[in-house]
Amino acid sequence: MKKLLLAAATLLVCAPALAQTILPTPSAEEGRAPRPARARGVPTALAVEAAQSAIAMCTGQGLKVTALVVDAEGVPIAMISGDGAAAITQRIASGKATTALKMKMTSGEAADRAKTDAAFMAQLMADPAMGTPRQGGVPVMAGSDIIGAIAVSGAPSGAQDEPCAKAGIAKIQDRLH
Repeated sequence: MKKLLLAAATLLVCAPALAQTILPTPSAEEGRAPRPARARGVPTALAVEAAQSAIAMCTGQGLKVTALVVDAEGVPIAMISGDGAAAITQRIASGKATTALKMKMTSGEAADRAKTDAAFMAQLMADPAMGTPRQGGVPVMAGSDIIGAIAVSGAPSGAQDEPCAKAGIAKIQDRLH
């Protein structure tokens, strides 16, 4: 219970940065519009646990990172910036998560494909939510369904970010339905 309260407090502290980094404040008209149910995704407590596990692995290697978990529509469920992580890592993590989700592959696989497939690279670059492909975003699966993505950003190389993201998923994978 203490862990969940700490995670909730962390999210509240991060909320202003999340709003500025990921989504703009809704307009008055948007605020009055019907509010459809959220897309399928990782339950909040598990998303926080995955993000914390990813950050812990990177922190153990001396890396200062942000971890982001999004639902099947790319809407943030949990974002935690580790101590000392640069603010821009939040935006980079968002691009990595979006790439993994939309392309249905790790963002590293997308980056590799983009090196040899100009049309694929153009597709990524045409979507401002994805942009330049960077390693560190991984789809989250429940059976054969993609229910979201996790992304880590902040290491000098995406090759260091991706194992941390995968560790976050591994921590919760057996509890995803």
